[in-house]
Amino acid sequence: MISLKHVSKNFGPVAALSDINLEVMPGELFGLIGPDGAGKSTLFRILASLLLPDKGTARVFGCDVNKDYRQIRSFTGYMPGRFSLYTDLSVAENLEFFATVYGTSVKKNFDLIKEVYEQIEPFRDRLAGKLSGGMKQKLALSCALIHRPRLLILDEPTTGVDAVSRKEFWDLLRSLIKNDITIIVSTPYMVEAELCSRIALIQAGRLMAINTPEGIKAAYQRTIYSVKSNQPYQLLADLRRFRSQATAIPFGSDVHYTPTTEGFIPAELETFLLEQGHESIFIQPAQAQIEDIFIDLMSEQEIISA
Repeated sequence: MISLKHVSKNFGPVAALSDINLEVMPGELFGLIGPDGAGKSTLFRILASLLLPDKGTARVFGCDVNKDYRQIRSFTGYMPGRFSLYTDLSVAENLEFFATVYGTSVKKNFDLIKEVYEQIEPFRDRLAGKLSGGMKQKLALSCALIHRPRLLILDEPTTGVDAVSRKEFWDLLRSLIKNDITIIVSTPYMVEAELCSRIALIQAGRLMAINTPEGIKAAYQRTIYSVKSNQPYQLLADLRRFRSQATAIPFGSDVHYTPTTEGFIPAELETFLLEQGHESIFIQPAQAQIEDIFIDLMSEQEIISA
């Protein structure tokens, strides 16, 4: 089990992590969901024994990150957010190098990376720096897996990658769970939260919620409305001016609108929008999504912090 208890980390006056309590069970595909600057990378570097917490304890499969860093690094695969392989080495050379560093060989563990590596094998002699974004991520994943780790830490692995490559990457992650690998992945994309077995929502170094994606949505109490009109761009601005507005965020072709009052009457909102010149107005209750809940929790946290 991976366990963090009361972990805090400051960089000068900036609190990167504040009193983090978190447990990840073996075999989970656990997601850390939050925007840039939320503290995801700092938390991952602590788990990978690359940073020491200022307060609290962090243990990875019974090993303390302060004392047992050699053991942790021997069974951890870490893929940082920025591409960090050797751009002047080929695909094959990078893989052979990382296998050698961990005292193993590509042949010995090829069965684990086969599904990933076969997609980039046609480019095995190409320099890593000349690969596309999606191919770079698959090479980095192959290198992180080549020593058959117990824990795989992936820091925003799909940022800057096209939608097709992102889907392929997540399909690969789900297949890796079958190999008894615990995966902790961070992402700023709320839609990717649905692909994890459990998630933690993090903002400004604080955890706001931890549960399954469905559990987080089921616990949300507010009613959300899907709103459309013939003026989608003006609609968002007008909804944010309406007197009972709590949140109004774009969601595909419509806007997800959350009222602040329990006595909200959709007809009053429709009248308001008609007065603003909108036509073809459509208002109906919608199921809360992770993005809706994240923004609402973030607003509550800002109010408490103030």
